[in-house]
Amino acid sequence: MEEIVKLVQERTGLSEEQARSVVETVAGFIKDKLPEPIAGQIDSVLSGNMGDIADQAQSMLGGLGGMFGGEKKD
Repeated sequence: MEEIVKLVQERTGLSEEQARSVVETVAGFIKDKLPEPIAGQIDSVLSGNMGDIADQAQSMLGGLGGMFGGEKKD
């Protein structure tokens, strides 16, 4: 989250506290609008933990390939 807070600060001239509030407000808004399984990933993205998300996406895409006649990759 620190990276996006700094980006908001740089682009808007807001203080760190104000920028953090903006990021938290927007993240909360987005999480409220998304289905729970996806909304739960917002905190992972903001914390910079992209490994789990990439693994889950790869697993899902592999499963979709199996549905269309391709081989399912584990």
